[in-house]
Amino acid sequence: SQEVVHAAAGHHDDIRPDYIYTVLVAAADACSASRPGARRDTLEKYVRRLEELETLVCGFPGVDHTYAIQAGREVRVIVDADQVNDREAAKMCKDIAKAIEDTLTYPGEIRVTVMRESRTVEYAR
Repeated sequence: SQEVVHAAAGHHDDIRPDYIYTVLVAAADACSASRPGARRDTLEKYVRRLEELETLVCGFPGVDHTYAIQAGREVRVIVDADQVNDREAAKMCKDIAKAIEDTLTYPGEIRVTVMRESRTVEYAR
């Protein structure tokens, strides 16, 4: 139909969007373009990008584990509560974000979450 042809032709704003489908296809195209790995990236490139992110963050002192999640749009950092206090964890979060900005190339933004947890377990008998 004319609507479908128009939507396919106009999703890059080449022509005036006369149909609602043109706008919807353009929005879907923009969403897929902003997702890392959603387009032409190979699996190897995608995995390498996540590994680079995790490796960079693991280099900070006191880091136990790192997890790149949400297609690399978020990194969660678990620190050793015995080595890193609350104030240091907050500073580390800012330092990690700055290191990512200075070192890596990525679309959009990456959320950095530093988690510091201590647990005490006792049993009542």
